[in-house]
Amino acid sequence: MDSIFDAQIMGNSLWSILFLFLIILVSFLSGKIGKTVLRRASVRFEKKDRYITSITLLSISKGIVFLTSAIGISIGLSVLELKGKVAGISETLSSILITVGVGFFLFWLVDIPTTWFRSLAGRTETRLDDMLVPVIRKSLRVTVVILVLVQIAQILSDKPITSIIAGLGIGGLALALAAQDTVKNFFGSVVLFIDKPFEMGDRVVVDGFDGSVEEVGLRSTKIRTLDGHLVTIPNGELANKIIQNIGKRPYIRRIANITITYDTPPDKVQRAIQIIKEILNNHEGMDERYPPRVFFNEFNAESLNIIVIYWYHPPNYWDFMAFSEKFNMELLRRFNEEGIEFAFPTQTLYLAGDPARPINVGIEKITEKGGK
Repeated sequence: MDSIFDAQIMGNSLWSILFLFLIILVSFLSGKIGKTVLRRASVRFEKKDRYITSITLLSISKGIVFLTSAIGISIGLSVLELKGKVAGISETLSSILITVGVGFFLFWLVDIPTTWFRSLAGRTETRLDDMLVPVIRKSLRVTVVILVLVQIAQILSDKPITSIIAGLGIGGLALALAAQDTVKNFFGSVVLFIDKPFEMGDRVVVDGFDGSVEEVGLRSTKIRTLDGHLVTIPNGELANKIIQNIGKRPYIRRIANITITYDTPPDKVQRAIQIIKEILNNHEGMDERYPPRVFFNEFNAESLNIIVIYWYHPPNYWDFMAFSEKFNMELLRRFNEEGIEFAFPTQTLYLAGDPARPINVGIEKITEKGGK
């Protein structure tokens, strides 16, 4: 009596089919075990501050399961005895799986050079190279994907790779014409990297959006606004816009108008100017090239105006705000001590017949006109 394992399925014994599944299972479990071991080793190296080794092991662990499974399937299919079209399909499937597995493996290995480049960028003062890191990562991954697709196209078409590349060149030209905005954004990103109007982390204002540069890519730039919103601006448009780089300012300037009442005598006005100069004399954040300026510069409609201009170095916004508060509190205290009153919107009415301000002449002229 024949054994059940001697049964034939598409010309292959049940033993061969079971062996195929066994190979796939072993390859899958090997990948899983390798992934676990590599991840644990990555954690150990990270604790030792060996980040390049850690990210290398972690990157390998991300692609190893798929790669070992693809290899196992390919080996398993080669064990079977397949004929005709089935054999051709099996061979094609094995080649595609190996290609995708290798491509997926290389896709994650891109993290290794980008991590190394990021570590080098962290040692430099400029942040331009920090902007290049995500661009390099995306470019390498796109390259891997394109190479995988070209290899799959060669496997499916069974044509020389030169013919495929030539066809891609013609198709790429048609695609470029259809995707002019994408090409425009790419060259816009090139202009931004060459011109360097900002760096990663700089606070900029573009089209009324005020925030810090969070990411610069091949297609767009992301700005995190002060209220937390993420604004994405295409690089093709950004390269032609007026960019105000607040992060590059050497100082913060404040212009304050101190208004006092109209009935303040001249000596009190002079005293007010002197008090402000005393408060700002050699103040914190002062640069000798930019001394504070204080002038009685204007007769407003309802007040006397003293303009105050001072510069704060370095341009740390919160330190500047703390100093401005200190200046305001000291000014308020000193003015109260001196009896100098701040002005507020007022309106003065003059009554006819007021002995202090007679306007009888005007009344007589109105009366004469009325009599005529």
